[in-house]
Amino acid sequence: MERSPICPARLERLLVCTDGSEASRGAIAGTLALAELCGSKIYFLTVLEFYPELETRAPEMVAQREIEMRKHLESCKAMAEQLDIPVETLVRRSEHSYEAIIEEAEKIQPDMIIMGRHGRSRLFRLMMGNVVARVIGYSPFNVLVIPAGVPLKFERILLASDGSPYSAAAWEEARFITKRVGADLIAVSVARDEDKISTAWAIVKKLKEEAALQGLEIQTLVYQGRPYLAIIEAASDKKADLIVMGALGMTELSSFLMGSVTERVVAYAHCAVMVVKRAI
Repeated sequence: MERSPICPARLERLLVCTDGSEASRGAIAGTLALAELCGSKIYFLTVLEFYPELETRAPEMVAQREIEMRKHLESCKAMAEQLDIPVETLVRRSEHSYEAIIEEAEKIQPDMIIMGRHGRSRLFRLMMGNVVARVIGYSPFNVLVIPAGVPLKFERILLASDGSPYSAAAWEEARFITKRVGADLIAVSVARDEDKISTAWAIVKKLKEEAALQGLEIQTLVYQGRPYLAIIEAASDKKADLIVMGALGMTELSSFLMGSVTERVVAYAHCAVMVVKRAI
């Protein structure tokens, strides 16, 4: 099968975490489309959480759950093989899902970990601390989170920047995607207070200058207010398909991209969010 030469990133290996839920099905669909485009290999991973008391009291329930998840992985594998995508399926047992995900990622060395998002509620944010947020926090690999029912596209990309080294790495990723797919690129910086507005404008001005040197068009925005709300508002206003942001931020913009902000953006954004884990 001939692959398209257009690929949004250097994605040779994709690790997809799936539990068979509606949210993870969205992540699977997005990953299949991405892998077909890029010629990637997919690793489908299911983690069966290990509860000694439950296994003692209801071993049949635990066994049935494992059978169901193995069937689910086989269906994922079949979908990938129909598209001529190289694929492996993995089942892990662990007391903590995020630990198993990170351990498998360390073995596979994926270019990206892909996870689904179940909702946009406060409850999700609290639950996210156990899996998605911890994977984002502890994994050295970029993490792409796809909301349930949202198609994965790369047409309008919103970069959130606070000028930190982590934002610089996110800028590099966003720039690379834009060049490869011809997406519309938008950059936003957020000032919490009026006295930080000039700093935010300086950040997007620098991005605009760097983009011009590389022949890229970029729209720049400055918002004031709570960072996560401003990022989500900007993504909604500009109908972004993807938000790209760093995992951490350590600048005078009051730690704009600290974990709590990233967590909230991932939890509430209407589109996919790519969290870049490295710094420049």
